[in-house]
Amino acid sequence: MSASIPGIRIGHYTDAVAQTGCTVVLFPDGTVGSGEIRGGAPASREFDLLSPERTVDTVNAAVLTGGSAFGLAATDGVMRYLEEAGTGVKTVAGRVPIVPTLALFDLATGDASVRPTAENGYTAAASASAHAELDGLIGAGTGATVDKYLGLTRARPGGLAYREARAGGVVVGALCAVNAFGGIETGAGVPTEDIAAAFREQPFPASPRENTTIGIVITNARLSKVDCLVLAQGAHDGLARAVTPPHTRYDGDGFISAATGLVDAKIDLVRALAIAAVTDAIRSRA
Repeated sequence: MSASIPGIRIGHYTDAVAQTGCTVVLFPDGTVGSGEIRGGAPASREFDLLSPERTVDTVNAAVLTGGSAFGLAATDGVMRYLEEAGTGVKTVAGRVPIVPTLALFDLATGDASVRPTAENGYTAAASASAHAELDGLIGAGTGATVDKYLGLTRARPGGLAYREARAGGVVVGALCAVNAFGGIETGAGVPTEDIAAAFREQPFPASPRENTTIGIVITNARLSKVDCLVLAQGAHDGLARAVTPPHTRYDGDGFISAATGLVDAKIDLVRALAIAAVTDAIRSRA
């Protein structure tokens, strides 16, 4: 599945051997962004800038990456790509691209010495298109796993997923890299005895800081920066429907939100669509 929102381009770097990678979303000029983190163990870059009280409203790109905090270096390459394209916020010294980034921990899945680099980020940005494949063990989801609350030996692949929700001309797309401590909730329910057993482990569960579900929610709606924060909050509601237990101290759950401003829409509708899109995206990795 590919994104249908006009102006959005997405690219990946994937290392299937080392089981890591990164995913870059390039936004059209004027895209407004915000975001929210609810997990206890995030790895991020430029996230403070997304708060509504900060002075920069627009975002030029967003990155999801493996490699834990090491993988944040991939954003340097995306910055270089955008600088070469003349994209970014105007300053007296030239344009500075705004590229918020979220990372997940995949170092225990493949080769821990291999992490996404600046060159990998540049490659992903340079390859970005409107027709990129967005589902599977690719990009930031290459080494992602789920069900770690059951113990590391019972973890299974998570991955990257994209789904859209629509109402009239309003579209919300959710791109999620699913690397959750918990299990994917499909309606059958996650056994509470399994969850209780995970949290009885001392001093931490089997995988205390090696999890997170991260994502980017994108809409063609015209939203303010405050509205974009509400959009990110809706994305977390979708995560909470699809992952059990969600937002633990052992996850770094976070969402970046972006609005390209093509269609007038009420924020409550856009938020509701975000809940549906994120829920569907994460559940598709069950």
